[in-house]
Amino acid sequence: MTIKTPKELFGDYAAVIQKSLAHFAGPLHKDEVQDAKVRFFQPLSVPEESSPQFEMRMSQFFDWYFFTRSLNGFRQTPLESLFLTRELRFDPEEIVLIDHMRHHRHGLFEYVKTKGDTVIFLDLLKNEKLQIVNPNFGFGVESEQIFEARLVPNGGNWIFMRGFCFHPQDARKYILAEVKAHRKDPDLSPQDLMLRLLKMNMRTEQYKHVSVQKIYSDEARA
Repeated sequence: MTIKTPKELFGDYAAVIQKSLAHFAGPLHKDEVQDAKVRFFQPLSVPEESSPQFEMRMSQFFDWYFFTRSLNGFRQTPLESLFLTRELRFDPEEIVLIDHMRHHRHGLFEYVKTKGDTVIFLDLLKNEKLQIVNPNFGFGVESEQIFEARLVPNGGNWIFMRGFCFHPQDARKYILAEVKAHRKDPDLSPQDLMLRLLKMNMRTEQYKHVSVQKIYSDEARA
């Protein structure tokens, strides 16, 4: 049996997500997608296709739409609804991948160190270290830089999904204070926090004349 690389596994997951979104982001769900975009991007607008940030922002949006946002009138995300949808059929291999995705980990992470082909990250909200062998995305993360990501477990390793959000170094103090508050209070929603921080990240592009510290602040809460 051939063992797939993390990059090949990511391709398999991406194919299942694309197949699923062909339905859940297709013509029958046009209003659903529009409502989701308003919630995700407000108070800003959806970036233009000509924007250099368009692909990154839409990757973030569709990861959120598929993994995190409950469909209108339901208490389930598209991911949780896959086996309840008559229009979708999955083969046994795809079903295994879907089960893995249902156990995904969404968090704020910080690079710790690299040991050979293993990269160690700290999940800030859970205060746990994760070891990832040959990460499927080769990105240069600066020490102490905080980023948002979704990870899917697979065979003792973790596979990054596409929708990263890298927060600026100058936002670190504010983010760590928010993380500390969320660790202390289990009633606070990590999902709400991460969406709020992502919107602040978008504002740093829109308002380049405003300091990062002013954007990442309680005054700028979405």
